[in-house]
Amino acid sequence: MKLRKVTAASTAVLALAVGATACGGSSDSGSGGGKKIKIGIKYDQPGLGLKEPDGSFSGFDVDVATYVAKELGYKPNEIQWVETKSADRENALARGDVKFIAATYSITDERKQKVDFAGPYLLAHQDLLVKADSKIAKGTDLNGKNLCSVTGSTSAQNVQKTIAPKANLKENSTYSECIASLQSGAVDAVTTDDSILAGFAAQDKYKGQFKLAGLKLSNENYGIGVKKGDTATEGKINKALEKMVSDGSWQKAVGKNFGPADYKNEQAPKIGQIVK
Repeated sequence: MKLRKVTAASTAVLALAVGATACGGSSDSGSGGGKKIKIGIKYDQPGLGLKEPDGSFSGFDVDVATYVAKELGYKPNEIQWVETKSADRENALARGDVKFIAATYSITDERKQKVDFAGPYLLAHQDLLVKADSKIAKGTDLNGKNLCSVTGSTSAQNVQKTIAPKANLKENSTYSECIASLQSGAVDAVTTDDSILAGFAAQDKYKGQFKLAGLKLSNENYGIGVKKGDTATEGKINKALEKMVSDGSWQKAVGKNFGPADYKNEQAPKIGQIVK
């Protein structure tokens, strides 16, 4: 009789555990059904990935990620946005903190050793942001001028080494600080990816004050990062990106987020087509 009681209790515990497992599931399994998916974005890049004062999120990367999540089976309210700063993107994917990352994530050979990429979904270029009445029209015009970029950025190094070695580089910790310096006249130009610069210039408080120089100082192929070896998710995201382009949603998102800055975007890149 004792044996029967123990067996019954064990069976009940086992059933309870199985039920809990079935109900819990993975927060980013990709199957939808009311579960959450964690997506990495930037929180501080207007026009690309920005956390608004009311707690909502906006930007081209956010729109792309939302579209992709929809194709994976998730509604907007089932997305959990996670801030992924540049230095921690590879670790966030390796740890499983996020399912994928859409955060001005340029595809490079070095990064492909650690993560896999879907896309690319945008071809950006290093450019200059200058005041609307600026006479700066080419890279060499920066010689003798004050240039701002973020500390340690490859954009600033590129200008100093190959484009305008006599430019006076001013380094700040954020691009917001560089934009403020440009507005005040403390610097003559700000350099980074044109998509990032266009996002800042499109903000209401800056409309009409700045313009992009329209230079193509480098090629930046933005991809969506996934955990190394997760070919299933990579394939699904690629299909979603192709659909986003074909149904017009991609171009609509470009116009919405970059249009106010008169951003001359490249055509949507072909999946797997990396422009060197």
